[in-house]
Amino acid sequence: MTAGDFLRECRENGIEFIDFRFTDIKGTWHHVTYDIDAVTEEMLADGIPFDGSSIPAWQPINESDMLLKPDLEIGTHFEDPFTADPTMVVFCDVYNTDGTPYEKCPRSIAKRTLQYLNESGVGDVAYFGPENEFFVFEKIQIRDEKNAQCYEVDTIEGEWNDYIAEFGDELNIGHRPRTKGGYFPVPPVDSMMDLRAEMVKVLKQVGLETFVVHHEVAQGQGEIGVKYGTLVEAADNVQKLKYVIKMVAHLNGKTATFMPKPIYGDNGNGMHTHQSIWKDGKNLFFDANGPEKLSKTALQYIAGVFDNINAVAAFTNASTNSYKRLQPGFEAPNILAYSARNRSAACRIPYGSSEKSIRTEFRFPDSSSNPYLAFSVLLLAGLDGIQNQKEIYEAAREPMNEDLFELTLDEIKERGIRTLPPTLREALYGLEDAINRADSFLKVTLKDGSRVFSDNFLKTYLDYKYEVELIPVEGRPHPYEFITTYSC
Repeated sequence: MTAGDFLRECRENGIEFIDFRFTDIKGTWHHVTYDIDAVTEEMLADGIPFDGSSIPAWQPINESDMLLKPDLEIGTHFEDPFTADPTMVVFCDVYNTDGTPYEKCPRSIAKRTLQYLNESGVGDVAYFGPENEFFVFEKIQIRDEKNAQCYEVDTIEGEWNDYIAEFGDELNIGHRPRTKGGYFPVPPVDSMMDLRAEMVKVLKQVGLETFVVHHEVAQGQGEIGVKYGTLVEAADNVQKLKYVIKMVAHLNGKTATFMPKPIYGDNGNGMHTHQSIWKDGKNLFFDANGPEKLSKTALQYIAGVFDNINAVAAFTNASTNSYKRLQPGFEAPNILAYSARNRSAACRIPYGSSEKSIRTEFRFPDSSSNPYLAFSVLLLAGLDGIQNQKEIYEAAREPMNEDLFELTLDEIKERGIRTLPPTLREALYGLEDAINRADSFLKVTLKDGSRVFSDNFLKTYLDYKYEVELIPVEGRPHPYEFITTYSC
């Protein structure tokens, strides 16, 4: 689609404003809006100027001028279903003023990752299918003061509300899913059926194809399945999905979150990520005679992810809260194993009988990650396994079909079973180690001599996670510490 085609489409549909959107390092969506009469074909081609120094961890003030270049491919723009005036949203990549792609633009990094896949000769397309779970709450309160650190979330489904007489304007109906009881109950235990249906209708308006729609295991938790896509397409779809779900909840007087672990003692939000690599129309992960119908290439891909897991986790589980979810017993596996239909393994092989359906499903990622970076790192780690013909480590070389959540720490150690890092700090140590290695999977080079991940980006990402995500949390007293330590 040319710039002229795009503007004609907008005017034919009565669009009055164009909203240019881009993603920062953390994964947050930003936007700037123009009256359509102020937008020209030349402007779309040359780029929309903005201040890069006002975006966290991007440009210094003396190098602040940057450009947004709209991606006008089919599917990268949609009419915003929430604005009062007709507004077209368009995905953008970030560029330097000299016309080169900005090295810290996550969407550009994802595109370079796909370019590397093609140049490697391994495959010509990678498909990703994320499953983004979410909570819907009626209330959230946060206090972050020198003398007070606390939060409170509330949902009508919470079993802690059993004794209240009323919840807002509603009577206490008494029907609740209970802890870990939210998987597939019918209303009135499932209080969000109509809300999810509204979300699905709006998701279809913005071009997403949905399938399964259901209440998830935890109280106040839901999931809406969206069709898989190529790496960049799938990451774009995550941004659309999060926007729609948050806005529909907001307009219904509620609040939605993709935070990994907002409720203690119940399941958290994951972003289970299905993956496969194809070449010339053939699924490279399929072998009818392989274990769980996986090819040698697929096993090498899994080995690459497992072998680089600490650095991978720094992107796929990108918050301190991520590691509160990754505990045994909450369907958030931290044990590096693969198995068919086993949700306690870090890599599940979903049921499938044909070449088209065979894929890997890594169950540890969550939505606190930047989807462009998380998918890129998973693909690069998997390619590292394929290119170096790696084997899954000995203790997990065969599929593990047992309930891995039942293993004790001693059993895990005795059997030589590996796990994800237990904290964000350990993950960042792994990333730092990968940055310092010349042969790191994060340092692959394209044929034009450029890197998928530049040294500057990797250092910026590492510093940002330490300064914004990790150290501030480690320095704050936790409410539970008052129970264990106040009277010591």
